Amino acid sequence: MKRTVYYGGDILTLEGGGRAEALLVEDGVIRELGTKEALLASFPGAERADLRGRTLMPSFIDPHSHITSCAQTFGLVSLEGCREIAEVVKRIADYREKGRVKPGEWICGFGYDHNDLKERRHPGRKALDRAAPDNPVLISHASGHMGAVNSAALRELGITADTPDPDGGRIGREDGSREPDGYLEETAFISRSNAVPLPSEEERFRQMEMAQDAYLRYGITTAQDGLTRPAEWELLKGMSEAGKLRLDVVSYLDQKQCPGLLRENPEWYGRYRGNLRVGGYKIFLDGSPQGRTAWMSEPYEGAADGYRGYPSYTDEQLEAFVLQAVDERVQQLVHCNGDAACGQLIDAYQKVAGGDLGLRPVMIHAQLVREDQLAEMAKLGMIASFFVAHTWFWGDVHLKNFGAARAEKISPAASALQAGAVYTFHQDTPVIQPDMLFTVWCAVNRRTRAGVALGPEERLSVTDALRGVTANAAFQYFEEDRKGTIRAGKRADLVVLDRNPLDVPAEELKNLRVLATIKAGEPLYRKE
Repeated sequence: MKRTVYYGGDILTLEGGGRAEALLVEDGVIRELGTKEALLASFPGAERADLRGRTLMPSFIDPHSHITSCAQTFGLVSLEGCREIAEVVKRIADYREKGRVKPGEWICGFGYDHNDLKERRHPGRKALDRAAPDNPVLISHASGHMGAVNSAALRELGITADTPDPDGGRIGREDGSREPDGYLEETAFISRSNAVPLPSEEERFRQMEMAQDAYLRYGITTAQDGLTRPAEWELLKGMSEAGKLRLDVVSYLDQKQCPGLLRENPEWYGRYRGNLRVGGYKIFLDGSPQGRTAWMSEPYEGAADGYRGYPSYTDEQLEAFVLQAVDERVQQLVHCNGDAACGQLIDAYQKVAGGDLGLRPVMIHAQLVREDQLAEMAKLGMIASFFVAHTWFWGDVHLKNFGAARAEKISPAASALQAGAVYTFHQDTPVIQPDMLFTVWCAVNRRTRAGVALGPEERLSVTDALRGVTANAAFQYFEEDRKGTIRAGKRADLVVLDRNPLDVPAEELKNLRVLATIKAGEPLYRKE
């Protein structure tokens, strides 16, 4: 029997804001809290773990990301930080030359943001043709909701002037014609990008190991795969069966494309097997606020034509998805950014479920959800999982897209708390790094990159912000009895920080560092 006593630093339980002097872990489970002297006297053979003034608290729980997509980015050209289209072209060209990519092989990139480019537009096929004229090229916007391809990729994907725009998406066209210009939006991009050939299984396993390392460096022990299709499921299942999943991974299956995966894999539903379980279904109701595809009830700022974005489904189609989830007693994760999409989801659950059925459906992102809608969510037991780091990364863009009144209510966590709606915080990785402490900083400070205080009335206390990535996140996963706080009987999923987040100035939260990540009592990461 392995026993470890932690002492010598602050221990934050997040149980009513309490702190403990010492903690006993026994075979991966929290057994007792007390004084150092009492625990060491009662268990004289226990290993001693002196925190040396550092802080121990529950490890972080990821309420929404795409860990398999994060893994895939380790094989892509990084376009993060590009400031003009010429830089995008150069990075792809350099990759082609240094990577010895053969003619005809795909080159894929990830992470550009047109809002950050000097031209304020997406790269087109002609620019990407210059980068790699003999290779099909596909690059993804940082949001994952749109991207661009070159001429060779258009041919490989079968997109021509005669290809119609799909429901819930758009194919960019050259001015004055129907010739594709290389830009693909929403379903036009997401569905087509699945046609890109996958690397070998060995390479995909290697990339997943790298992704797990990244999550562990940020103190995360439970991660999510927030849109799992057959290829992603085979990867996760293979990692699980090979004993290579070190994190707990909760998978949400693409309800539109492959709901049958749930019936075909019942042994992974509702319980972990090899650190993997199926949590339920995932669907999209709209797009991206920074990409101006989120579905709004009122027009975007400056939209002379009254443009409000657009929905992914009709009300009847959504109600059918909700009915399926309710009938099967399965949790749904539903992507909603604009308030019109939020309203459509709430209306569907009110019509189909009629109240709180205990299924804890999750509104993913909920960027522009309104206060009246949060009150309705509380009645339905619907959770708001906010991408609160939008305040920093795209807050200035939101001010332009929506005006001050709406932009200041982006990720309204304080309003959710007041309305009695459960909230969590996520990073939608690989959109941004799974940096929970930076997310906590965003929730507490709500500052844009230009230095604007964006909706200060929506700021949370540090404790409430931490609960969004610990206790509340455990509740979202129906694991509140096992994870999320430090209490006797819970699993010893813990993180060691260099300082106490409750005692540092609010501005310093983003500078805290994870020194160790512990899962079921075993250290899986230590900062060198």
